[in-house]
Amino acid sequence: MNTLGDELPRQIARVRDELIPAYLECGIGGIPAVMLMRADLDAASKAMIEGDVVAMLRICQKLKEWQL
Repeated sequence: MNTLGDELPRQIARVRDELIPAYLECGIGGIPAVMLMRADLDAASKAMIEGDVVAMLRICQKLKEWQL
């Protein structure tokens, strides 16, 4: 079982380091997804900075849903 404090940074890193580069390799077709992923990453950072646990839970789930 992972804690939110472990899982959210893990999901942020996965999206940032694995998924965004893969979508960028797709060319212009991947840009809309990359923009949405970046917005989710911004929301995750904001939730963490503010200590908003409910928002962190929601955004962690959204990040988990991103797949190749």
